[in-house]
Amino acid sequence: MRPPAPSTIVIYRLGSLGDTLVALPCFHAIERATPGARRVVLTNFPVSAKAAPLEGILGGSGLIDQALAYPVGTRSLKALWALRKQLRALGADTLYYLTPARGMAAVWRDILYFKLCGFRHIVGAPSTPELQTWQTLNAQGELEPECARLARSLSAGGQLPAIDLHDRSLWDLRLSAREQQVADAVTAELQGRPTLVINMGGKVAEKDWGEARWMALLNGLGREHPELGLLVVGAQEDSERARRVTQNWPGPVVDACGRLSPRESAAAMRGAQLFIGHDSGPMHLAATVGVPCIGLFGGYNRPVVWHPFGEGHRIVHRMSGVQDISVDEVMNLARAGLSGLAQEPTAARASASLR
Repeated sequence: MRPPAPSTIVIYRLGSLGDTLVALPCFHAIERATPGARRVVLTNFPVSAKAAPLEGILGGSGLIDQALAYPVGTRSLKALWALRKQLRALGADTLYYLTPARGMAAVWRDILYFKLCGFRHIVGAPSTPELQTWQTLNAQGELEPECARLARSLSAGGQLPAIDLHDRSLWDLRLSAREQQVADAVTAELQGRPTLVINMGGKVAEKDWGEARWMALLNGLGREHPELGLLVVGAQEDSERARRVTQNWPGPVVDACGRLSPRESAAAMRGAQLFIGHDSGPMHLAATVGVPCIGLFGGYNRPVVWHPFGEGHRIVHRMSGVQDISVDEVMNLARAGLSGLAQEPTAARASASLR
């Protein structure tokens, strides 16, 4: 007699690379709650792309088995009906809801649609005002991280155990040996050196610190730390800026923009001494693999919602705009982050960074 086929569950999560990374503990919690299940994620696929951003992070991790395309923003009844047929064909009766808070009307519309798709159990839908909004952390009005709001929603009503975001195992990307080998091959010139990682991508103007500031920062850091290797991560279109900004760096430079997948980029950053970058997916990627981050934030988001989670990060958040962050401020934070390099032998630094 054949053993019963494992059950199937669906996880509804939209967003980019950064959105996926802040939800990583929730994906681990769902896996622990559904051992042996086939996990299908319903997510957005960029136009003309064969894979979703979410697959670039979780594909190969074992946390998901398949991705289905969700037609974001569509009003086509034909498209929604076709998706309904796909979802019903899965034979799943439980859906885990992990989307960003988009208002009460949107969440109840989603609940109604997914009920029509055959899901009897919908876990984590932020269907109350408390779950739709971030909790205030202090008198300064700082808000809880988005990963905390997602964890609260998923555990609301006792449907899942409370999620301990400080449990480092919940942030494990499960990088493979092959991904590490690819990363090592690209960054071979840096191996054996303490490394600084930067990401300067400026796709969103409100998040772009500016090329001149980056050049001034790196020129100063290069003079003070000529022993450092420099790794630049980002998209292919960031490569030309990387070439200009790093031209005076005294040590070895690896421009990995567009050369590594997101998971390979995480492997390349693992063990670095410091990451400096703006509000972006690569910043969350660095934090996920344990690299201390200096994060540059402007008025695009409220503090602390999209700050990297964990200890050891240094954040400058100017609601007046990221351009109001001075080079001296970032330079001083970088000095503090790199302060131990001059005193520690190379082998000890490498061992500490791996820990």
